[in-house]
Amino acid sequence: MTSIADIIADFELLDEWEDRYRYLIELGRKLEPLSEEAHNEDNKVRGCASQVWVETRVDRSGAEPVLTFRGDSDAHIVRGLVCLVLTIYSNRPAREIIDTEAMDVFQQLGLTAHLTPQRSNGVRSMVERIKHDARQALSPA
Repeated sequence: MTSIADIIADFELLDEWEDRYRYLIELGRKLEPLSEEAHNEDNKVRGCASQVWVETRVDRSGAEPVLTFRGDSDAHIVRGLVCLVLTIYSNRPAREIIDTEAMDVFQQLGLTAHLTPQRSNGVRSMVERIKHDARQALSPA
């Protein structure tokens, strides 16, 4: 998977928003496909205009749970946004996930000014779902 630093660097090379949108679509194409079974109601993210699924896996073998996410969407640009969010949060300890603000990265990339309110709400819903899963991983069973 591409690192968030690589995505930020690539974004800075692209001057035109058309090119940045194409790059987001390319990121979405690189997402590892979700299985058909993972396209279920439990993994569906509420609050997204497009269909979005996020599958969460929790590794409890270390001192703190580490969460890994996989995702998908039925819309090309949204798949790119899913990839961006998963790059920010996946394979990280639960507390780090809770403390990380994805919208700071979106701001840095200039995306907050170029996303429709509907897409911005969808991104927030996805982030809240991921943070909820991180909080769940930290709570006693």
